[in-house]
This record gives sequence, structure tokens and C-alpha cells, in this order.
Amino acid sequence: MSIENPLILVTNDDGITAPGILTLIETAKKITNNIVVVAPDKPQSGMGHAITMNSMLRIVPAPIEGVKAFSCSGTPVDCVKIAMAKVLESKPDLIISGINHGSNSSINVIYSGTMSAAVEGAIEGIPSIGFSLCDHSIDADFIPATAYIERIIKFALANPMKKHTCWNVNFPALTSDLIRGIKVCRQANAVWEEEFDERHDPSGKPYYWLSGKFVNHEPNNEDTDEWALANGFVSIVPVQYDVTAYKSIDQLKELENEG
Repeated sequence: MSIENPLILVTNDDGITAPGILTLIETAKKITNNIVVVAPDKPQSGMGHAITMNSMLRIVPAPIEGVKAFSCSGTPVDCVKIAMAKVLESKPDLIISGINHGSNSSINVIYSGTMSAAVEGAIEGIPSIGFSLCDHSIDADFIPATAYIERIIKFALANPMKKHTCWNVNFPALTSDLIRGIKVCRQANAVWEEEFDERHDPSGKPYYWLSGKFVNHEPNNEDTDEWALANGFVSIVPVQYDVTAYKSIDQLKELENEG
């Protein structure tokens, strides 16, 4: 059964003023009036699961109409942690993160602050979803994603997630009429082939600028998120934080019997 007037915590990694989070808030308002926002005070993309340990952490009320909102000086994971400890009076029914400017499919889930906020929710046993649009532009059009976001949130509230898991949802940068629907997927085997471009500052000292290209090693496998996005589908990948390589346990067991 759906939860009546659920408490939803909203965060992101692009910062509290980013168009994506404002769109996500407005979409969540269609479902509940019980929304709390705690999001970074500046962009925190690529922070992964980083937390603030050796400097001050501040939260400041933020002027977002119709919701209780705070900006946080820390990372997306900090936002979830401090919301749970200092802002919320009860455990949220759902955590939603995004809408991220840019894809978080495949290996990008490892680096993503958007998804790390959702993973932190999963660690806390809270149903959590990360939403991303495959468009880095500040002028990205999030509207085609909103109907799917509303549908996915309602489904999550009515159908409890498996404990300690969350969902990674990515949207192709297409108009509503070109999106073909939702496809449940696995994470594609794709990586960044990175390069460090060496440059020189005005004093002649070298510095480096990260660049590279994204390479999908299985472009024709229709069960992957990369295939879904390339073919006009919204991809959903269930994610867990247990990174144990279970297939390697038997091999390592040999060490127990040595010496």
C-alpha cells in the first residue's frame, strides 16, 4: 500500500540552486507536502561517497518555496547524514537524489555524488533513488523526465525496496514523444579511458587536466543500462553497497589451509 503523505528527503550533487533539484522538488510536491531538502551549497559532482571529517560542516536555511530546505557546506553523503542526525524529526519514507546534470549509468555510479547520496540512504535502510539526465547542459530540459519520476516514486512508496538497496535511474536526453518507456537493466561493462592533458601555468609550471573518452565494452547487450539509454529507454538499475566479490571467496579459502 502507498504511504499517506510520505516524508521525502531530497538532495543532489549539483548544488541546491541547480535546475535539476528544483525540478525534482516540484515533481515530489505532486505526491506529498511533507518534503525536506538538504543539498550542497555548491557543486559536488564526482565526490563519490566522500564525507567531511577534518573541517567544519554547516547547514543554513535555504529559500525554496513550499518546503523546508537547507544548504550544506559538505558533500552529498554529508547532506544525508546531517539530515538524519540534525534536521529530520523522523526517518524519511524515501530519499531522492538529483536530477543530476549528466549520466550516472555504468561505471559512473562509482564516482557519482548523486548516487552516493542514494547509497547512503540504502546503508541507513531507507528506500532511495538517484535520478540523472544524460545532458550536462545548464539548460537541459528535465520536463520529459518528470512523468517517469512521479511514476517511479509512487511505485517505490507502494512497493518496498529490498533492504539495503537503492535504484539508479537514468533518462535519455530526448523529448517526451521519443522516450520509449522504462527498462530494468544491469550495469554495463563500460569504463573511462582517461588521459591527463599536461598544460603550463603563466609561470611555466606544469599542471594536468583530466580528459578522456567513455568506452562501452558491450554495446549490443540489450540487458544493460547503456543499451537502454542509447535506444531511447529510461534505465533503472538496482544497486547495492555490498561490494564483496563472492566468486573469489573459494579461491581465497586456500589461504586458510596454508602454513
